[in-house]
Amino acid sequence: MLIRAEQLADYQEISDVILQAFGQDNEARLVQEIRKSTRYIPNLSLVAEVDGVIVGHILFSYIDLVDDVTCKVLGLAPLAVKSQFQKQGIGSALVRAGLIRADTMGESSAIALGNPQFYNRFGFKPSVCYQIESPFPVPEDFFMVKTLNNYRDQKGKVVYPPAFLGV
Repeated sequence: MLIRAEQLADYQEISDVILQAFGQDNEARLVQEIRKSTRYIPNLSLVAEVDGVIVGHILFSYIDLVDDVTCKVLGLAPLAVKSQFQKQGIGSALVRAGLIRADTMGESSAIALGNPQFYNRFGFKPSVCYQIESPFPVPEDFFMVKTLNNYRDQKGKVVYPPAFLGV
């Protein structure tokens, strides 16, 4: 398996992976909208290839954390792996690679909404542990934060950019 940053030529194949994984096109449209925005980080949109075929994708993009000041943090969304390649460690490899890249780039933290049994193994903890508030009502353990080396006790309420409205 090869993990690398996405390229323009990958966009359709990535959309196909996301559509197949989620069974709807909301998440694929989200990725397309983020790419058009200032929140897109090309080095943090990664694909997993097996035998030259893209089988997984992860996107970290900027979202806001609003308190007395507004700061940018990373939002992890979406993470998609083709169904026939799930349960083989591809999603985990994408998360690990993305977090390593984000840390190397000096980012402070990443926020994820998802299954705590999956994300906890990468060091994600409920956002309430950091006084970070979800913008919508979800169980506390499903809205999580992973702090990176540049984390500086940031707190506040998460505000997602307009691209996320369609998800």
